Amino acid sequence: MRILSKRTLREFWKEHIDCEEQLLSWYKDMKTAEFQSAEELSGAFANCRSIGSHRYIFNIKGNRYRLVVKISFELQTVWIRFIGTHSEYDKIDSLKI
Repeated sequence: MRILSKRTLREFWKEHIDCEEQLLSWYKDMKTAEFQSAEELSGAFANCRSIGSHRYIFNIKGNRYRLVVKISFELQTVWIRFIGTHSEYDKIDSLKI
């Protein structure tokens, strides 16, 4: 899958060094995957759930951080919509990300 954009992840883990390894692992797994459906995605990532409108949330570092992405299975593309702490996620309007 094509991921837009790794830079967002890199900037985040520079500030939150404790999640760098897990975000790099997530990036590598997503980049090499060819998921055809939400079911395949959920089967590969136990810490993932759908939040509607082709958006998925991943719990990072034991739910300390949250990563929200939008996925087009047809285009094999992942757009990073949000990465932040759990408390930052609670403050956003998830319908707008």
